[in-house]
Amino acid sequence: MNYKNISFLASSTAEAQAAAKTLRARYGHVVQEEADVIVALGGDGFMLSTLHETQNLTAPVYGMNQGTVGFLMNEYAEDGLADRLQAAEPAIVHPLHMRATCANGELREALAINEVSLLRSGPQAAKLRISVDGRVRMDELVCDGALVCTPAGSTAYNYSAHGPILPIEADILALTAMAAFRPRRWRGALLPMDASIQFDVLEADKRPVAAVADSTEVRDVIRVDIRSEPSVMHTLLFDPGHGLEERLISEQFT
Repeated sequence: MNYKNISFLASSTAEAQAAAKTLRARYGHVVQEEADVIVALGGDGFMLSTLHETQNLTAPVYGMNQGTVGFLMNEYAEDGLADRLQAAEPAIVHPLHMRATCANGELREALAINEVSLLRSGPQAAKLRISVDGRVRMDELVCDGALVCTPAGSTAYNYSAHGPILPIEADILALTAMAAFRPRRWRGALLPMDASIQFDVLEADKRPVAAVADSTEVRDVIRVDIRSEPSVMHTLLFDPGHGLEERLISEQFT
């Protein structure tokens, strides 16, 4: 690919803003809509927001770490960017689609690249009923929360909740419980990528629950439907040998 027209996006930190100024002066800069490639400067959170912001564009996104963890980012360097972009390897990511029904009847929809989480928002544990493809699989899960994640998001919140790391090419989703009380220590399930997952919130008045799709929060939900959204495709670029597949494998041995 010929990535001649570059759009540099930066998080609000002083370091990222300074890096953007330097790189724009050196390599030029165009608006997102005219870019062959978008270079995101920040951390993983900024990469997620960039992917959401640019999901209707065809340009791939190449991240350079100016944040903390940088799992979705490449190493930052000012030199040789044009050559790095030419050699970069693509990784395709499809987000999850969340449809949340609130107690007041409002319907909210959002996309999540990493995960959709249901979290208790009161002092008592949440009670959830879980259905997969229209069939009730668990009548009652008493827990602090539960999440459904993509392979790309399996090393984020899911991993912190002791969920499995999924290979990036795997056609599966992980459903992971957080601090499950009943069934005791239930760790979750692996589901087909095309599965439709439904959470019903039981005793919602007494045990309120919020749903979060990446950074989009919906409070007082009574039902949340989650499925993969194959019609939306994000293309991330990684330096050779440092792509998502390699990172996901390496993470399991650290």
